[in-house]
Amino acid sequence: MIPIRRIARHRERLLRATALAVLGALLLTAAGAYALYRELDGNIAHVDIDAALGTDRPEDTDNGSLDILVLGSDSRSGRSGGVYGGAGAGTGTGGAARSDTAMIVHLAADRSAATVVSIPRDTLVTRPACRRADGTTAPAAARAMFNDAYRVGGPACAVRTVEAVTGVRMDHYVEIDFRGFRNLIDTLGGVEITTTEPIDDPDSHLTLPAGTHTLDGRQALALVRTRKDVGDGSDLGRIRLQHQFIRALADQVGGIGLLTNPARLYDLADAATSAVTTDSDLASVRKLTDLARTLRGIDGRDLQLVTLPVTYDARDANRVVPLRERADQVWAALRRDDPVPRAAIKGSAAARHGPGEVVAGERTGLGE
Repeated sequence: MIPIRRIARHRERLLRATALAVLGALLLTAAGAYALYRELDGNIAHVDIDAALGTDRPEDTDNGSLDILVLGSDSRSGRSGGVYGGAGAGTGTGGAARSDTAMIVHLAADRSAATVVSIPRDTLVTRPACRRADGTTAPAAARAMFNDAYRVGGPACAVRTVEAVTGVRMDHYVEIDFRGFRNLIDTLGGVEITTTEPIDDPDSHLTLPAGTHTLDGRQALALVRTRKDVGDGSDLGRIRLQHQFIRALADQVGGIGLLTNPARLYDLADAATSAVTTDSDLASVRKLTDLARTLRGIDGRDLQLVTLPVTYDARDANRVVPLRERADQVWAALRRDDPVPRAAIKGSAAARHGPGEVVAGERTGLGE
């Protein structure tokens, strides 16, 4: 018979060994998770917008809502090594990169809905003075194309210009490069859309008959960039196409069920973090995850998608100018955390011209 004291010592050693094994497993798991976060954090390029712009900015309404400037560009600004605004590494590419798409995404304070306001890249605005990559200052310019701000002074100049035009302080900045966008759509498995008219644009290499399609990354990028074969061929028609694609994308992402598929979650996280440049305050997986978690209840039906109210410029029919009173209604609504009133887009050229419809779920609000 084994003495009771020996059995007790044996059990004690076994419990100690088990505890050490569990602790070791937890430490290894934590170390792996930490390494994974470090890897994904390293994917995210970032820009210190606050340091670049200083205190000369609109007052933050601080009502719990968030306003995010989202740009689509043809090159990652944060990877170039150029410096805009004297704000640390990774703040712009200068003339080598172009801003192709600009949207102000307003997230309601209760995160139950979002308003997306697109700014046509051909909009003529008064651009404020901005610092160039070489440290010199580009003087303010009247009748400058909106997307010229990014070319002149990178992300910081784009944010400064948006704030000067709207009077709305941007809480965050997110830039998505086209290569990353394409990879992200491929990682999602494509996005399903239905076109009510055929699209044939040799410039964007996109040919789609009318009907339902699952677009891969290349096709999706071509769709959101095409303009020659939709509507009146202007940027306004393309923006409406982008809005309809955003609805389809929002609905699809909301139905993925990522928590049940960790491998796919990692692939998507890797693709997403590799695609974006953010402001420094948002440049971590944890911050981006926290933001995404608050948006889980928003799908395509909760999006209000509008275009800045504009009219064609009297001196150049290839450019548009804001309809001042109506534009002011849009910006005032964002500051109040209210939906944009329907009267704000009445008479806008953006409301009169658009492409054949891309069906992307039920529409609500002012969806175009």
